[in-house]
Amino acid sequence: MRGNRIVFNFLLIGLVLILISCGDNNKRSKESTNVQAQADWQYFGLSSPGTVPQLFSPDIISTRRNERDIAISPKGNEIFYTLVLPAKNLSIILYMRFDGFFWSEPEIASFSGNYNDLEPAFSPDGNKLFFISDRPVHEETDKKDFDIWYIDISGAGRMNPKNLGAPVNTDNNEYYPSVTSDGTLYFTASYDDTLTQEDIYFSQLENGEYTQPVRLGESINTANLEFNAFIAPDESYLLFSSYGREDDLGGGDIYISHKLDDGSWSQAQNMGYSINSDKLDYCPFVTYDSKYLFFTSERMDRGLQSNYHRNLSKVLQLADCIENGLGNIYWVEFGKRF
Repeated sequence: MRGNRIVFNFLLIGLVLILISCGDNNKRSKESTNVQAQADWQYFGLSSPGTVPQLFSPDIISTRRNERDIAISPKGNEIFYTLVLPAKNLSIILYMRFDGFFWSEPEIASFSGNYNDLEPAFSPDGNKLFFISDRPVHEETDKKDFDIWYIDISGAGRMNPKNLGAPVNTDNNEYYPSVTSDGTLYFTASYDDTLTQEDIYFSQLENGEYTQPVRLGESINTANLEFNAFIAPDESYLLFSSYGREDDLGGGDIYISHKLDDGSWSQAQNMGYSINSDKLDYCPFVTYDSKYLFFTSERMDRGLQSNYHRNLSKVLQLADCIENGLGNIYWVEFGKRF
C-alpha cells in the first residue's frame, strides 16, 4: 500500500507540474499574441519597413494626393497628418483613431478645416497637440501669419485651440513645433536675427511660461535653409531638414545632430541615401518607442522621370500613381541606427 501511495503522489505531482507548465505556456502565448496584436493594430497590420524607407499605409494615408507631417500619439492610438489641397491653397489636418477594434476612416480634425492648419506634434505625455495655423488670434480679425497653436487632447479642449502667444509667436512666421519631456519647444521661425529665411530655435518652459527663443548654433543653423526640426523627448538628438548644403542629395535632406555632454550640438550630418532621396525629404518624426522614423518625401516613381512615353495605359498609370512627386508619408526602422 505504501508503494502504491508513493507512486500516486509522484503521479499527482507530475500532473500539477504539467498543469502549471501549460498555464505558463498559455500565459506566454497570450502575452506574445497581445504584443503582436498591438503591433498589428498600431500600424494597420503593416510589417516593419526594415532599413529601406517604404510608403506608409498606401492608399489610406499615403495617396496620390499631397500628404505631409504625420504625428502619432505616444499610445499609438491616434494619428494626425496634413492634406494639402491642389495649388497649395489650403492645408487641412486629418485625424484617425483606434477604438479598440478598428481604425476610423480619415476625417477632418475637429479644430481644422477653416484655415491653413498643418504640422501637428504631440507632447511626449500625450496631453497636448501642437500645430501651426494662419487663423486669426481673435475671430473678428483677418487671417495672419503662421503661429504655433495647441489643443488639450482631453474633453472639450480639442475644440478650443489656443495660441501659444509671445514671446514665441510674433508678427513673423513660426513653424513645425516639437516638444521635449520637460516642455522645451523647438521650432522653425523667420525672425529678424535668422541667418537666412528660416532657422531653428528653442524656447524653454519655466513656471508655465515660455522663455525668449534662442537660435541654435552654427552646427545646426547655416546660411542655407534649416527647417522642420524634430527633437527627441530626452533632447539627445535633433532631426531637421536643410536645403542648399554642399552634401545635399537633391531638393532638401534630413540631417541629424546629437547633444554633447557640454550641452552643445554636434556638427549636423546628412542621413544619407539610407533615408534621403534626390527629391525633397522633410518633416521628420520618430515614434515614442524610438522604433520608427516617419518623414515626408516628394520622391517619384522612376517611370515619371523618363522622357520616353509611348504607351498610353502606362502613362495613365503613372499619372495616377502614389509616388507622383507630391508629398507622401514614408517610414523606416530607426532604433539605434543613428
